[in-house]
Amino acid sequence: MRDPRFDESRLSHALAGRRILLTGHTGFKGGWLALWLRRLGADTTAVALLPHGREPSFFDAAGVADLVDHRVCDIRDEAAFQRTIEDCDPHLIIHMAAQALVRPSYAAPVETLQTNVVGTAIVLEAARRFPSLRGVIVVTSDKCYENRGWPWGYREADRLGGSDPYSMSKGCAELVVEAYRRSFFREPDSPVLTTVRAGNVFGGGDWAADRLVPDIVRAIAAGKPVQIRNPLSVRPWQHVLEPLAGYLMLAAGLAEGDRSLEGAWNFGPNPEATVDVATLAALLASGWGRKSPEFLFGDAADAPPEARVLHLDSAKARSVLGWQPRLTLEDAVEMTVEWYAAALDGNRELRTLSERQIDRYVRGARPLQPIGSSFDPVFGVAAACA
Repeated sequence: MRDPRFDESRLSHALAGRRILLTGHTGFKGGWLALWLRRLGADTTAVALLPHGREPSFFDAAGVADLVDHRVCDIRDEAAFQRTIEDCDPHLIIHMAAQALVRPSYAAPVETLQTNVVGTAIVLEAARRFPSLRGVIVVTSDKCYENRGWPWGYREADRLGGSDPYSMSKGCAELVVEAYRRSFFREPDSPVLTTVRAGNVFGGGDWAADRLVPDIVRAIAAGKPVQIRNPLSVRPWQHVLEPLAGYLMLAAGLAEGDRSLEGAWNFGPNPEATVDVATLAALLASGWGRKSPEFLFGDAADAPPEARVLHLDSAKARSVLGWQPRLTLEDAVEMTVEWYAAALDGNRELRTLSERQIDRYVRGARPLQPIGSSFDPVFGVAAACA
């Protein structure tokens, strides 16, 4: 068992100066990871589509393009992807580019499959040509499991599946990785292929449609009520930094040549953070205080079916990597509200705030005053939200 303490200095020692190919850095999780890789001293080449739509993005808010070798490409286009990375020879690949939401997968199932399944195969095909490559981390989802409504957590060896296009695409991506491992990466000196499965991630800078936290933030900004779909659905909620810490610990081990890390990894929250949607909404309302919007609970008329219960068992990551969640659900909500409060208040130092939140996570989640605004001691959020 590794040292259970989170040691960022070890991560920096393993990853500083390493050439890392990161896909999906314009997304919410990918943007936070790019910021953290920069902090650790990694040399990151990042490939993704530009953020689309009129919504803001973490990528823009934190100036992620300035922190990496930023390249724009659609991973579904194999020829274009090969041209985009032809001068790369990474030590590690972290593949995060994806169609990342359940509801849009119903509207565009083929596009979801092209991105999440074919895109993964295209990245792995490229990986076969890199002489310095030591390992690949493919980010899938907790929804890759065949959901049987179990009250206990799914383990890495449980059956893959998915009754909606998104979940099915993530289960298929897992199968693609396993097939490539057995077909092309089976030699003792081959790069090590891994997959990672996180819970329902939230945090500052996520503006995706039809997601609980961004929907609440938009409602606050517009002064409107927010529809809370599936309020009794139970999910493994976690702050974005929790699984990213696990990914980085795995990356450090791969960079150091640890071949025992091959395979799939769960990075889920503690049991007390696996709560229903209504409970998380109530915590967010408490965090926002007087600015909390009106909640309209109940399934939307056009809501597609989604699984009601989902838990992850992260015993493997705890025992082998020494990874464990560091934030309570209340900590995660506080940090999330702090970030969005600053954004809605017009704060232009969101990269600095994000870096401070990473530092807070590394040091143990101690409360910090938001940058550029006064602090409300009653509600614990920026006074701009009061």
